[in-house]
Amino acid sequence: MTGIRAGVVDVYVIRRLRASSRVLTLRRAAGTRSPGSWETVHGRIEPGEDPPTAADRELIEETGLTADRVYSLGVNPMYLHQSGAVVLAIAFVAFVDSLDVTLGPEHDAFEWLGMTRAAARFSWPREVEALQHLRKLLRSGDAGALEDVLRVR
Repeated sequence: MTGIRAGVVDVYVIRRLRASSRVLTLRRAAGTRSPGSWETVHGRIEPGEDPPTAADRELIEETGLTADRVYSLGVNPMYLHQSGAVVLAIAFVAFVDSLDVTLGPEHDAFEWLGMTRAAARFSWPREVEALQHLRKLLRSGDAGALEDVLRVR
């Protein structure tokens, strides 16, 4: 039987600049999975971690950034044929103040892009869909009437 597990996090990194936002896009390095593809911060939930802690850790490891505010965005399923499991990626939005990125070894380039350009750049359709949700839920910079449900910290 195919197992289902919440095993990874996706973290959409947003920097508000005046009236607009910039989305961090990362390019996978040679020698990693999917080299040359563009993605958001993505990584495993380690044993003993809860998803928000994994999101914070992955954000620091992959970008050197820390979040000022974190929101829950949703869950993205994916079947991994190598392990025969359906893995759920728990998606978060991390608002940061800094544009100074320090890449970890999994990535070799980054760009801060507007929402439309970031959607065009991302390789995974689920990331494009997540940006649509992000635009709807956090268009004013917070979750408005949904703040009590979506804001993690």
